[in-house]
Amino acid sequence: MPSATGLAGFARLSQLGIFLFLIASVACALSQNLLELTLARALQGVGGACIMSVNIALVRFIYPHKELGRGIALNGLFVGLGVALGPSLGSLILSVASWPWIFWINLPLALAALALAHAALPQTPRSDIPTDMVGSLLTVASFALTGVGLDGLMHADFLSGAAVTVAGVLCWAMLLHYQRERLEPIVPVDLLARRPFLLACLVGFLGFVASNLYIVAMPFTLATAFHRGPGTIGLLIAPWAVGVATMSFVVSRLADRFPASVLSSIGLLITASGFCLLWFLPTDAGNWAIAWRTLFAGCGFGLFQPPNNRAIMVTAPPGREGGASGMLSVARLAGQTTGALLVAGLFTVFPHPAFICLGAAMVAALTGSALSLGRKYLAA
Repeated sequence: MPSATGLAGFARLSQLGIFLFLIASVACALSQNLLELTLARALQGVGGACIMSVNIALVRFIYPHKELGRGIALNGLFVGLGVALGPSLGSLILSVASWPWIFWINLPLALAALALAHAALPQTPRSDIPTDMVGSLLTVASFALTGVGLDGLMHADFLSGAAVTVAGVLCWAMLLHYQRERLEPIVPVDLLARRPFLLACLVGFLGFVASNLYIVAMPFTLATAFHRGPGTIGLLIAPWAVGVATMSFVVSRLADRFPASVLSSIGLLITASGFCLLWFLPTDAGNWAIAWRTLFAGCGFGLFQPPNNRAIMVTAPPGREGGASGMLSVARLAGQTTGALLVAGLFTVFPHPAFICLGAAMVAALTGSALSLGRKYLAA
């Protein structure tokens, strides 16, 4: 997305993403079979990518440098509220209406978002450099082939999985070689050469590996180990998002005053402690015992994310906001994908992997905490 942001501007690309999401939601609601629904959901993903790839870059343009951490934290607050309200609203809709209404509800929300974006988002500078179509195609192929190949390996399809993974690695090599001479590369190799930027991205990656190991595996853990029903599972997972949103509001006053190396490392340490507390729970534990531990872990993640996002944005030079924001999204999505793939692999290898996934999430969070704490020395 960085080349597209330069050509269209951050605000226009965000509005385009909202519009695509709206159109895709209508297509999802009208779909008649799984193929149509899958294609419409893919278009929703494109719209979401347009929005999320410029989200933090827009925050950087809206807030002055000394208040950037506050802006990113408030952004995280509303993202957390959306994550917390989404499953509950979806359950409410399904209790009174058919499944297409999960997508119809997006129409008034998307229209309101479009109106707000048109009225409030700042117009950012545009670049005359044309969109890099070759680089874009190589990027899509790299992510798709690597993801599909690793998924095959995790499901014990070793031959085809290895072949597709190798093809993905080759596409990555071609992409990085092709991007070396580009003024605005899709993969911001020049930014990754900055050690503080690279370390912040790695910390973000590990944080989202940990979070998705928890988010993807925990419903199965609650169902198989704690014997909870679907309705109760949704209520017991919601405290994670509540914790993220609550702590994002609290950290808005801290992110500009204390270094990310301290705040993010403490946040991931709290998250790991929450996972550890869940890991040691007896299987006959009550709902409250599960809920407060989940809330505790979510608070840690809410403390970790805004300062680290701020570190990614402030270590990029002026004029490279699009590349930095895009790389932030890549670190997040790569971490989420890796976490989901690890869950799939653990469920393939172990007959009862519920608590093993929690242990893996704890290790990922602790590793991220240690890396965050040491970034001051590693970046020297």
